[in-house]
Amino acid sequence: MDISRNSRCVKTIRNGTGRPTSWLAARVTTSRRALLNGITVFQQAKILLFYLIFYIALISFFFGLLALFYQTLDFHTPKWTLSKSIIGTNPGLGFRPMPPDSHVESTLIWYKMADDNYAPWVEKLDEFLKPYRELSKETEANAVNCDFSDSQDNPERVCKVDISNWTPCVKEGKYNYDKGAPCIFLKLNKIFDWAPQFFNDTAKLPKNMPQDLKAHIDLESRNNKNALNTVWVSCEGENPADVENIGSIQYIPRRGFPGYYFPYKNQKGYLQPIIAIWFEKPANGVLINIECKAWAHNIQHDRAERRGSVHFELMVD
Repeated sequence: MDISRNSRCVKTIRNGTGRPTSWLAARVTTSRRALLNGITVFQQAKILLFYLIFYIALISFFFGLLALFYQTLDFHTPKWTLSKSIIGTNPGLGFRPMPPDSHVESTLIWYKMADDNYAPWVEKLDEFLKPYRELSKETEANAVNCDFSDSQDNPERVCKVDISNWTPCVKEGKYNYDKGAPCIFLKLNKIFDWAPQFFNDTAKLPKNMPQDLKAHIDLESRNNKNALNTVWVSCEGENPADVENIGSIQYIPRRGFPGYYFPYKNQKGYLQPIIAIWFEKPANGVLINIECKAWAHNIQHDRAERRGSVHFELMVD
């Protein structure tokens, strides 16, 4: 190999370490690094711009679809109602006060009068009835006094639920729990657009309807036929022993839910109709099984599934 000949083409320099370095190789390497660095910056800019445009387009597409979806929704009316909904068309009953959350599966209302341990039950009723005592602005603005002569043609009407005169089932009297004759409140579960079919013909009352309720309906038909537009309520002991121990019962302010509270259409300020069941003299120290039912043509009863009814136990020591 002719070293002298090659040296004419490639000039060799020595670096600080004494090692020979090709001048041409150094220039090529330096130029290549500069070029690569320039391309990398440019490519990074293009990548950032691409992802910026991509995510803007993706977010715009998402919100566009979301806006179209919201156009199909009615925030006042459910999309699926009555038989098309999960809730169905058969309302159930609920009772208050409910047992503590620690006994969520229990339906027992039990207290002793001697040591005033009825206080938690009274507090639960205070909380439940607070919306009825301290009306919201929407209720105050929209609620009116209704009676059985009112037409059902106004879907936005809200009827008042005045509990101030439900003696002895009032806050000031501790709902009569301190006297061993407690009040228990019932409510009919809300179903959007559900309208009860009333028992307007006293000759066609169900055979399994309690006799005292039949007599009450017959009396109402003579005094005020419009009052027959009611979802009637009956409460009684489940077993013969319970019937003996339950004592007399009063329904306050009336024996059922007036028809002018229906249908529920998500009206502003709407208050669910409630009634109070006053157990005047239940047997002391005895567990009493109680079943309450709501009565209308389109309310079916099923004890196992608690359709159209509610079960609870009462024990006063």
